[in-house]
Amino acid sequence: MRDEEEIREQYEFLKEQLDDENMNHQGVRQMFTYYKRALGWVLEEEYI
Repeated sequence: MRDEEEIREQYEFLKEQLDDENMNHQGVRQMFTYYKRALGWVLEEEYI
């Protein structure tokens, strides 16, 4: 299983990619939004 630092690094990378002006295709934005949300849930559950 991946360590927390690696997961956080991926999450931040995806967040930056989603906020990039070139990332304007709605389907791609939606996919990244779902992925970001899933990673957020994983990180949140570790602290519950």
